Amino acid sequence: MERTILHSDANCFYASVEMLYHPEYVGKPLAVGGDSEARHGIVLTANYIAKRSGVKTGMALWQAKQVCPDLIFVPPRMDLYLKFSFMLREIYSEYTNQIEPYGCDEAWLDVTGSSSLKGNGRMIAEEISRRVKKELGITVSIGISWNKIFAKLGSDYKKPDAITEFNKANYQDLIWKLPVSDLLYVGRSTNRTLQKYGIRTIGELARTDPSFLERQLGKMGLVIYSFANGWDDSPVSAEGYQAPIKSIGNSTTAPRDLENDQDVQIILMALAESVAARLRKHGFKCNVVSISIRDNGLFHFSRQRKLQEPTDITDEIMSAAYQLFRENYHWPCPIRSLGIRADDLVMGQVPVQLDLFMNEQRREKQEKLDRAVDDIRRRFGYHSVQRAFMHQDKILSSLDAQGSHTVHPVGYFNGR
Repeated sequence: MERTILHSDANCFYASVEMLYHPEYVGKPLAVGGDSEARHGIVLTANYIAKRSGVKTGMALWQAKQVCPDLIFVPPRMDLYLKFSFMLREIYSEYTNQIEPYGCDEAWLDVTGSSSLKGNGRMIAEEISRRVKKELGITVSIGISWNKIFAKLGSDYKKPDAITEFNKANYQDLIWKLPVSDLLYVGRSTNRTLQKYGIRTIGELARTDPSFLERQLGKMGLVIYSFANGWDDSPVSAEGYQAPIKSIGNSTTAPRDLENDQDVQIILMALAESVAARLRKHGFKCNVVSISIRDNGLFHFSRQRKLQEPTDITDEIMSAAYQLFRENYHWPCPIRSLGIRADDLVMGQVPVQLDLFMNEQRREKQEKLDRAVDDIRRRFGYHSVQRAFMHQDKILSSLDAQGSHTVHPVGYFNGR
């Protein structure tokens, strides 16, 4: 039996929710992002009026204001957006229990088993679209196909408030003419490689010798070749499924440009505290620490280091991150944003080789101290306890990295 997969994408989700609560913004360019006065953050989403003026997701707030001088900034209200995300899922759950979120505004639904009660895929998509508009006041674009990849392409094909079906009779005519960069998991680097060899459309990718793609792109070449041909049988995870966490990281745009090592230490410590706290919360330790740096010329790079022993200790993560920074950055420009990520995770209780040169008593004390700080902050807030050196700069030390954390699960492949 051929599957029926939907991919539902809430249009300009954060901005759409904000316009429900601020009808005075309807018809005006609107972006949800950080504090435009402090230049802290990026555009998380923008409405279609702002997008037509050139505002893009991920753009720095000051850049967005340059391309659209009339742009209205609204600070994000994640609790509100998560509430709407939950209400979307409640609607989806009336049609299937196989719901796989892709962020808080997108989800795949496998409605194969719902046809006898709810009708075919298009009928279900039309009913969901009507209900979301009526019950929540926002719109969704829905893609329909026999696989997850083409269903997502369908939700991107027409926006806003649209339904697109890609089936085995029409996908070559409709999908194969799309830019190869539209395909899931064809990022900038992969796209550059494909363009170099004259592979510009999904159809050209589908007709390329897979052995050539494997030589140029490794395993990923075979994966995207299969995607281009519609050969994707990956299941939609049942509701409540949680993908295993692969890494835990934080990154932030600093309230002001970082101009010296002291500035960097303050931000790195805030990030290290947040990453380490979440490792402890989820019961993990990391074997690898990586940092990412973006300067005010928007040059970006990342570096990583393998640790001697897995850790969830704040000071050890901070030490590794700062060493990476000192070894790889020599101040050609002030720094705009920093990130720390903990990779190669293991369970916290996994036994480790004792290092004769390492003071295990000191490590135990640090672990106890970290957990005490976790408890105080959980009860009284992040700023209830801070390291003394953080107060050398009131602006930088005001950052609450834990308030904007990112947990990175194993993605679409689930480790494949």
